[in-house]
Amino acid sequence: MGTYKCCLIFKRRFRWTDAPPPDDVRALFDEHSGGAATMGADGLRRYLESTGGDPDAADADAEGEADRLLDQIRLQGHQQRAGPRLPRLGRGQLLGLDDFHRFLFSADLNPPLRRPQVHHDMSQPISHYYVYTGHNSYLTGNQLSSDCSDVPIIKALQRGVRVIELDMWPNSAKDDISILHGRTLTTPVSLLKCLRSIKEYAFVASPYPVIITLEDHLTPELQDKVAKMVLEVFGDILYYPQEEHPKELPSPEFLKGRVLLSTKPPKEYLEAKDGGAVKDGDAEQNPGKGTDDDAAWGTEVPDFKTEIQSAKEEDASEHRRDDDEDDDDEDEQKMQQHLAPQYKHLITIRAGKPKGGTTSDALKCDPNKVRRLSLSEQQLAKAVVNHGTEIVRFTQRNLLRIYPKGTRVTSSNYNPFIGWVHGAQMVAFNMQGYGRALWLMHGFYKANGGCGYVKKPDFLMQSEPEVFDPKKPQPVKKTLKVKVYMGDGWRMDFKQTHFDQYSPPDFYARVGIAGVPADSVMKKTKAVEDNWVPVWGEEFSFGLTVPELALLRVEAHEYDMSEKDDFAGQTVLPVSELQPGIRAVALFDRKGNKFPNVKLLMRFEFV
Repeated sequence: MGTYKCCLIFKRRFRWTDAPPPDDVRALFDEHSGGAATMGADGLRRYLESTGGDPDAADADAEGEADRLLDQIRLQGHQQRAGPRLPRLGRGQLLGLDDFHRFLFSADLNPPLRRPQVHHDMSQPISHYYVYTGHNSYLTGNQLSSDCSDVPIIKALQRGVRVIELDMWPNSAKDDISILHGRTLTTPVSLLKCLRSIKEYAFVASPYPVIITLEDHLTPELQDKVAKMVLEVFGDILYYPQEEHPKELPSPEFLKGRVLLSTKPPKEYLEAKDGGAVKDGDAEQNPGKGTDDDAAWGTEVPDFKTEIQSAKEEDASEHRRDDDEDDDDEDEQKMQQHLAPQYKHLITIRAGKPKGGTTSDALKCDPNKVRRLSLSEQQLAKAVVNHGTEIVRFTQRNLLRIYPKGTRVTSSNYNPFIGWVHGAQMVAFNMQGYGRALWLMHGFYKANGGCGYVKKPDFLMQSEPEVFDPKKPQPVKKTLKVKVYMGDGWRMDFKQTHFDQYSPPDFYARVGIAGVPADSVMKKTKAVEDNWVPVWGEEFSFGLTVPELALLRVEAHEYDMSEKDDFAGQTVLPVSELQPGIRAVALFDRKGNKFPNVKLLMRFEFV
C-alpha cells in the first residue's frame, strides 16, 4: 500500500510595526530643539530656513503655525495607523521627536522640490525653452487601431503639455475635417470638437502658450474652412504675426494665454486627390515592423550610443520616404498659389527646410527668419554623429521637433536626452502610453513650477568662444548624494496579499540618474524581508557632468525569488529643483498617477 503525503499551506499573517525615526532625524531634532525633548516654533523656523524650506511656515504667528503643522501631522498619523485619534492640540504646543519625524515624512508638508512656482526668466524667445510636446495627441492608445478622441488631448493639457498635434484629413464626404492617423484603422474625431476642448482646457495647468502643430492633408477649400473654424473657436486668444516671416519668435511671457498654430504648406492633396499620404515617418509606413523593446514598462531607456547605432542599422535596411515637413523652398513656392491666404496668415511657427537635401542644408540658419524643423528620432540619431554642433547652433534661434519612429506602434517612446542635450525644444512624446521614457518626460517638466516651459541651460545658448559640443567629455561639475532611509504607505494603498500571498513584501529601492551618457546610472538598496515599512538607510553618490539636465530616478520594487519582481512605485525629479535636506518623496504608478500614501524618506546633499 502506497503512502500519501499531505502538504498543508498556512497563510501567514504579519502585523506591521512602525519604524522608529532614523538616527539622522534624531540628530536633526536635537540640533534644532537645543537638546530638549520638544521643539518650539523658533526651532521649527530655524530648521525650515536652514534647509531652504518655506520660512513663512513659521512667520510672525510662529507658534500658531507650528500648531497648524502639528495638527496636520498628527491627523495624517491617525489616518495611516488607524489607531486612536489624537486630540486636537492647543495653541503653543511643542513638537516631539515623533511629530517631527511625521512632518519630515509628509509628502504634502515636506516635498522634495522647491515650491511649485515659475522661477525661470520667461521673457526670452520661445527657442530658448524646452516645451512640453505631445505626439499624435488625439490617440487613445496604439498608433494603428485605437480611437481618436479629444479625451487624451484634455488629459495632456491637464498635465501641463503645451504642444498638441492634430492630423487633419478630409472626412468621407470631403466636405469637413477629421482628425485621425492616416492609413490606419484609427476611428476619426472631428476637428471642431478637438479645437473646442483645447480652448476649454488650454490654461487649466499653465498660463503659458499652447502650440497646435497641424499635420495638413487638406485641399485649399478645406484649409479655408480650418481658418474660419480656428478663428471662430479661439477668437482673440489666437495669436498670429503681422509679418509673414518674423526674425524672432515671441517669448512665453508675451504669449501668455494665447494659442498658436504651427505647420507648413501641404503637398499630398496634389499627389493624390483622395489623400493617402505618408506623414511623419509614423507607423503606417511600416506597420508590420513590430514593436520596440521599451514598449514594456520594465525595460530601461536606451542610451545614446544604443540609439545612434540602432539608427544606423535601420537606415541601412530601410528606405523611408522623407517627412512631409522636410520639403525644400522650391516645392513650397510652387504650393503657395494653392494655399488658402487666410489659413497661411494664421501660421505663427512655419515648418520647412532650406533648399538642398543634406543635413547641413537642413540645419542652415537664415538671419532674416526663424522656422521649425522636424526630424524623426532615427534622423536625429544619425545627424548628431557628424552635425552635433550645427544642431545646437540651429536651435539657438530656430525650433527643432523630434518625433517617434514609425515602428512604435504601441505608442512607446525613446530616450529624450539625445534631443535635449542638442537643444531640441519640441521632443514629442506619445502621452497616452507609459514606460520609463515617459516617466522621464513627466519628471523633466516638473521643473519651473510645472508650467510646460523649461529654460534651456545657458551653455546651449552660447556661441562664443564656441558652440557647445555634446560629444566632448565634460568634467564633473557637482556631486549629488542621496540617502534612502525608509518607505511607507503600501499597507494603505495595496491589499495585504498584493505582493505576496503568504508573507509581507520584501521591498527594495532603485535610485539613479538619467541624463547624458556619462551621468546615467542606476543603483539599488538591499531587499528588506517581510516588512511593509522597510528601513534601508543606504547612501549613494552621483557625479554629474551636466547637472542642468540631470533627472533623479527613484523606483521601488518587491523582490520575488521565483518570478519577476513586482513594481511598487516610481518618480522622476529634476535635479536642478531638488531641495537639500531630508525630504518625503511621493511615488507614482506606472501611468504617472500619484499613489495616495506610498512614499520614501530620503536625504539630498550637493557637494
